[in-house]
Amino acid sequence: MPGRSATGRPTTAVVLGGSLAGLLVARALADVVGRVTVVERDTLPDGAEPRRGLPQARHAHQLWSGGALALAELVPGITDRLREAGVRRLAVTTDMVALSPYGWYRRWAESHHVLLAGRDLLDATVRAAVLADGRVEVLERTEARALTGTAAAVTGVRIGPAGGDGAGGRERVLDADLVVDATGRGSRAARWLTGLGLPEPRRREVDSGIAYASRLFRAPEAAREAFPVVNVQPDPRTGEPGRGGVLLPVEDGRWLVTLFGTRGGEPSADTGDFARFARAELRHPVIADLIGRAEPLTEVAFTRTTANRRLYYERMRTWPENFAVVGDAACALNPVYGHGMSVAAQGALALREVVRRHGLGSPGLARRVQKAVARPASAAWDLAIGMDVFYPGATENGPTLRERALAAYVGRLLYTATGNGRIARRVTDVTSLERPAPTLAAPGMLLAAAVGPLKPPLTEPPLTAEELKRAGLQ
Repeated sequence: MPGRSATGRPTTAVVLGGSLAGLLVARALADVVGRVTVVERDTLPDGAEPRRGLPQARHAHQLWSGGALALAELVPGITDRLREAGVRRLAVTTDMVALSPYGWYRRWAESHHVLLAGRDLLDATVRAAVLADGRVEVLERTEARALTGTAAAVTGVRIGPAGGDGAGGRERVLDADLVVDATGRGSRAARWLTGLGLPEPRRREVDSGIAYASRLFRAPEAAREAFPVVNVQPDPRTGEPGRGGVLLPVEDGRWLVTLFGTRGGEPSADTGDFARFARAELRHPVIADLIGRAEPLTEVAFTRTTANRRLYYERMRTWPENFAVVGDAACALNPVYGHGMSVAAQGALALREVVRRHGLGSPGLARRVQKAVARPASAAWDLAIGMDVFYPGATENGPTLRERALAAYVGRLLYTATGNGRIARRVTDVTSLERPAPTLAAPGMLLAAAVGPLKPPLTEPPLTAEELKRAGLQ
């Protein structure tokens, strides 16, 4: 019976971390266990306000349609809630103006979509919907100190006040039928597992040294209701630092603009240098032209914590029952590709399906969960490191032979996509996390890549005359 053990006892789950990933896991588990407790070290905001421990929230975020579909399945009614809150829905690639390493993409008919908003608004909307469920409770200003149990099975988690020293009676144990770590980049799961006698997981880090500088702007009045994403991507093939930028139309008629650069080409944290970097350092000045007609609303927010880091928990030979690691705690991605939230939603959905299929407490359930949540993470990981690994200093030994071969083929597909709508759609099938990467190796894709683009390259950003007028550029 869902929500009860074989003996009839109500089942419980503990989720460590009240981030988007943690809340979505809590919502997923609420459908299959009796009670879910979220342990969060900070105080969660009441509304769309900044949250401690999330520095990347000030920068560009997007929820690809693969993640949006998973979110809608996890949280019924959330699509309407997001729309009513002001979250924008833009079509891929119809509402996108993007300069790829291989030239300007055309704006083909809609294949997928993205949801765009400030991270605070998106998080607050999802948080309110999840916490309205009476089966989910939150322990704020509380942190996990250690797992309880053995190398064979986790039985709960030892908790205490956030920032406390764990002395005396300040700690207590939460027993649980399942413990899920969603504590993000600061996760201590690897250390906790070795404390139970398990080996260290294999890990890999690809760090391009990328830094982000972001500002909010009030769009020109005529461009506040509708405007495309504008994206100037770096070219990793040059062997030089990569520099790029993205303009996202978000809620309340604002533009969120993020400039970024890899090691040796970073933007400045100086607000006065923002416009210069956009004009002089990017491969095209279109973003500089646009923000030159917009009203700055904030100073620059600057962040460096952007390395791709993965711990391969799903490959460990032994894995304890009743424990799983999800989200950035297992696979942290460079935020520039916008896949983190989508991976979190797809991972939570995968977790729910595994628990539903096999039942809480079934032998090997935790390993099945770990393998299931690794699948969407693996897809996004391959997309991220397929670019980042080529930047100077990203890894100790540079890209592997396999990574070079894959990059060459994907690069040919991206080049073909600049002038072939069918291939552009297949590529966005994968980047939206709606279809797996192996679909790009189908015979028809191989043939199209060999032929190349069917249309000549664009020489200017594909902004329409009406869009240029609304932005004040005509």
